[in-house]
Amino acid sequence: MSQMFASRLFWIGIAAFIAAMVLPMYVSGYVLGLLTVAYYTAVFAMSWDLLFGFAGEVNFGPTFLIGLGAYTAGILDARYAPGISVYLCILAGAVAAVIGGVVLALPALRVSGPYFGLTTLVAVLMLQNFIVVFADLTGGEIGLAVPDVISIDAHTNYWIAFGFMLVSGAILYGLSRSPIGLILQASGQDKIQAGALGFNVTKHKLAAFIVSAFFSGLAGALMVFYMGTASVGTFIDVAVAVQIIIAAVLGGRRTVIGAAIGAIFLIGMGELLRPLGELATLIVSVVALAVILFFPDGFVGMLRGGARA
Repeated sequence: MSQMFASRLFWIGIAAFIAAMVLPMYVSGYVLGLLTVAYYTAVFAMSWDLLFGFAGEVNFGPTFLIGLGAYTAGILDARYAPGISVYLCILAGAVAAVIGGVVLALPALRVSGPYFGLTTLVAVLMLQNFIVVFADLTGGEIGLAVPDVISIDAHTNYWIAFGFMLVSGAILYGLSRSPIGLILQASGQDKIQAGALGFNVTKHKLAAFIVSAFFSGLAGALMVFYMGTASVGTFIDVAVAVQIIIAAVLGGRRTVIGAAIGAIFLIGMGELLRPLGELATLIVSVVALAVILFFPDGFVGMLRGGARA
């Protein structure tokens, strides 16, 4: 406990929490909307970090799980809205992501390294094609308009996203520090040796995939009812997946909390530099590359003073 209170990172986290609590009293609805999207993106990044950072599986398709949750919830609300609560649609989105995650993980976990990553990437491309082909159901390339939203109040949406990020982060962080998390780390570093010690590596990685799928799908479903629309470019596009991966690596692998920091940083920097047009993407990319090169543990490592010599 004394080590925790002596940690610089702990007090920075407390300061960030207090800032997030008082921000709604001083900023505009536009800024609150930006932070709402950033908080949901933070959950995407934290969920991805559990699978890659700890289990060591290179997942190039986090948007497959996000898209399943988002589109399942959106389709239920848009096509079968009468008699179906928004919250049931959100729950259905999370369940669909878990089912899709299990269907994807069972064959994908038979391979490892880049082959696992390619399998998840192909899953994203298949989902994109499905949405385009079945446009009558999904809205196709135009997008799916969702008639209902959880709230139209910017403050309410902000608190929902912020609370969801805190709860998700606490659960994912607790899981990463549990015996399951330690086994995932061991299997990520050397799965053969971990298996020789008697651990069921495949079972634990499947459990990590399911947890990651649940939070990804749930966040995707919630975000649909915040934005009021679902589109490939927002939830499934490969560029979205790259942003999530960069956010997790930028914040710090195997930290969970670092993934949230990286996501909020990327969303905030992208918006601040928007007046620069295409140059904004270059600047953010250079900053990300510099952090990864000189601070391999990301922002969390930087805060801990872990710069590479």
